[in-house]
Formats: sequence, C-alpha cells, structure tokens
Amino acid sequence: MAAFDSLDDFLFSASRACCSPLALFIQIQGYMICLLLAIGWALAAYVRRRETRMIKDRMKQGNSFAFLCKDINELEHSNQINLPRVSVVMPLKGFGEHNLQNWRSQITSLYGGPLEFLFVVESIKDPAYCAVQKLLTDFQDEVDTKIIVAGLSTTCSQKIHNQLVGVEKMHKDTKYVLFLDDDARLHPGSIGALTVEMEKNPEIFIQTGYPLDLPSGSLGSYCIYEYHMPCSMGFATGGKTFFLWGGCMMMRADDFRTDRHGVVSQLRDGGYSDDMTLAAIAGANKRLITSPPVAVFPHPLATDLTFPRYWNYLRKQTFVLESYTTRVNWIMNRALFFTHCYLSWGFVAPYFMAGFHVAAALRQYFRGYSSDESVSTCNGLPLAVCLAICTIIELLSMGNLTRIEVKLCNLLSPEAPRLSLYSYNWCLVFIAMLVDNFLYPISAFRSYFSQSINWSGIRYHLHNGKISKIERHRDIVPKYTDLGGKKLRWKGGPHKVSIISSLCRSLACWHQPKKYDT
Repeated sequence: MAAFDSLDDFLFSASRACCSPLALFIQIQGYMICLLLAIGWALAAYVRRRETRMIKDRMKQGNSFAFLCKDINELEHSNQINLPRVSVVMPLKGFGEHNLQNWRSQITSLYGGPLEFLFVVESIKDPAYCAVQKLLTDFQDEVDTKIIVAGLSTTCSQKIHNQLVGVEKMHKDTKYVLFLDDDARLHPGSIGALTVEMEKNPEIFIQTGYPLDLPSGSLGSYCIYEYHMPCSMGFATGGKTFFLWGGCMMMRADDFRTDRHGVVSQLRDGGYSDDMTLAAIAGANKRLITSPPVAVFPHPLATDLTFPRYWNYLRKQTFVLESYTTRVNWIMNRALFFTHCYLSWGFVAPYFMAGFHVAAALRQYFRGYSSDESVSTCNGLPLAVCLAICTIIELLSMGNLTRIEVKLCNLLSPEAPRLSLYSYNWCLVFIAMLVDNFLYPISAFRSYFSQSINWSGIRYHLHNGKISKIERHRDIVPKYTDLGGKKLRWKGGPHKVSIISSLCRSLACWHQPKKYDT
C-alpha cells in the first residue's frame, strides 16, 4: 500500500505541476498546433476538392477524357503533333514489390507528344537493371526507352549523379525534362498536365507534385504517412509554392544545357539533396515553383516496412537540413531545423501532461480520495478533455484530406485499382503522430552532430553543406531500402554483419567530431 501511496503522491504532484502557468502555456500551445494543422489540411482539402469537382463537371458536360485534359479539343491530332518533346529521367536504386507497377504507370503515359524514358542505374549489378530490362521487352516497340549505366558518383550523391547523366543522354530536341523517383506512380495524364502548365507560363522554373502515402499496416508505415501529411499542405496550393519534392520535378531542358543559375554545377559539386538544392537555387534567383492540383501521386509503402527502416528514412529526411548552397540557405535551414524541432516537441508535450491529469483523476476516483486530498486534479482533467477535442478535430481534418486525395487519384486513374480509406487504421495514425513528432528532434540533432549518413549503402560526409567524402563498403549495404522495401543486394553481395559490429560503427559515427563552418 505504501508503494501505491507514493505513486498517488507522485501523480497528484505531477498533475498540480502541469497546472502551473508555464505548463498551461505549453498545453494551450499544443491545442493551437493541433488546430493549425487541422486548418491547413482543411485548406488543402478545399483545393483538391475543387479540382475533383471540376473534373466531374467536365465529364457531365461530355468530356469523357477530363482526367487527361481540361478541353477535349486538346486531343485533336492537330494539337497533339505540336506538343513539345519531354524526356523522363528516372534514377533507380534496387528493386521492390511496387516498382513494376510504378514503372508501368510511368511508361504507359497518354501524353501525345514525343516522349522518351531514361532509366539510369549505378551499375549492371543493381537489381533494378535486370528488372527494367525484362519490363522493357514488353514495351520495346511501343515506347522510346533506354537503360543508362551512370557509374559511381564521386562529387555528389548517387541519385544526383544518375540524374545529371540522364540529362546528358537526353534527346537534343528535348524541351522539358521530368525527374521521377521510381516510387512515383503516375496517372495517365500527369505528364501532359505538367507540360501544359509549363507551356502556359514561361516564368515557371520547376513544377512539382507530392505523394499520397498508402500505409501497409505497420507502425513504421503510418509514421511515414504522418510525417508527409503536414508537408502536403505546401503542395496543395493549386499554384505557387516554396516546397519541392524530388520525386517529381519538371524543368526546362535548356536550364541544364546552359547551366542556368548554376543548376548543374551546384548539383554536381557536392550536392546531396536534389530538391533542397534546386529549391535553394529557385529562392536565391526568385524563380517560380508551382504544384498543379492534379499532381498528387499514390505512393504504396512496403508491406514489411519495419520501424528501424522508418527510423533510417527519418534520419535521411532530417539530414537534408545539414546541406546548403549559400549562407542564406544555411540560415533558412537552421530556422527550419529549430522551428520543426520546437513544434514537434511542443505538439507531444501536452499529451504527456494530459496523461498525468487522467492518471491522477483515475486514482482519485478509484481510491475514493476527496477533492481536498488531491487538489488540482479536477483542474487538470478539463485540460485533457480540451486536448482530446483538438486531437479529434485534427484527425478528422487529416482523414478528410486523405479521403479527397484518394477520390482525386481514382478520378485521374480510372483504369487503375481503386484506392480506399478502409485499410487506414486511425488509432495507429494517432500513435504515429506522437512517435514521429517525438523522434524528429532526436533525429535532427543526431544528423547535426554526425554530419554523415548511410543512404542505400553509401555513406556521405558533409563539410560546409557539401559532400566532402563518399564511402562505399560492402558491409554497410542494407538488404532493403526504407520505403519501398527494394532489394539492394545482388547475388554474391555482402555477407551479414554482426549486430555488435553495426553498433560499433554507429557509435564511431556518433562520436565523429562536428565539422563547423569556416
């Protein structure tokens, strides 16, 4: 009984402490964060819903191909023959369960103009190489496709190296180049929609889109879904945005041919993140980035996406804030770093406090304490109720945006398997919200102090925001990638490494001295 009395004293004291002015501020701040997220998702849902209604209205007016174009007259042969040439560059790494379907959605585009697809791999030993070869044999007489072996990167990330090699090999008459990740599942009219916007507005520097994560059921997959959802607000503007997703970027080919604004040199010379580098270039030169409302792409996550693989993905996402191109870009990244960390823990802290309030109230009820014996628990319980209400509003808004984006994706891909919300587990979504926001600052500070990252078996080291060293060892190649569960090892690949060896390497990286700016 003495132990329970001590527990009761602790809970009542903690509940009273959570009613202090500072604690009240933290809890009210948490309510505001929840409500701001709900408002942001509601605005994003409005943009997506408006586009959905416009497509349905065009269908009612007789345009059966509204999922391809706004005006059915655009499908006339006289218009199609004048469409510009587009080169689609896809840097590949590994092969996973969803890759074939994603690649098919890309190469079976209904874009009516000249179109070529460039699959770029690091080497023929990459599991993606043979998989793409087999796929392209089925379409060799229907689409213009090439497999390019880029070789190893030496001055930038392997993905950027593959992209730049793809640009070098694109057709001489290409007007627009579209960079796609191999986990981007396109709609039949996606390339056409992006091209039309580029043609209409010559001021556009980059067009982008954003994925709609389809969780596989594991906590790790829901954490990734929850991580992406706040970012989706910045892409659901229906036009101008400051955000850029590297999984879908359409640019003008001449910008690469002439190295305009240093797009090639800044990517090639120490570039780690393609989207962060290009977004920084756009900001520094006051160039326009847009995201059409139809640019939302289904993104199925691996069925065996484990929590450690989610953690690896989060590490890579926070690590991009350590790369920068200019002093201004460094300041912006640092501001984003501290703001995100503050808001993440500001979001989580009220739930810990609410836990004390609820636990104290339950102990008071079951032990039969009087209100005088457990002062302030009655004041804390309403705070927990307010947090619960704000959380429900937030989850409803998130679910509404997801529902509308699912409906939009189904409209844009009428022949694809129907997407549904029935498989979403909203209890896991709530848990993922807490887990992801709690771990984000830990991952961010881990990236800040380590200044190195293992990305698909390649360890990159940064100095002054640029890649300064690239290490490739057989024993650091993971078996699968983080999101798509893509197989990275080929036959005769690296042997299994002991857990102790892995921990020793991680510890060594953790104690690696910080590379301060000079």
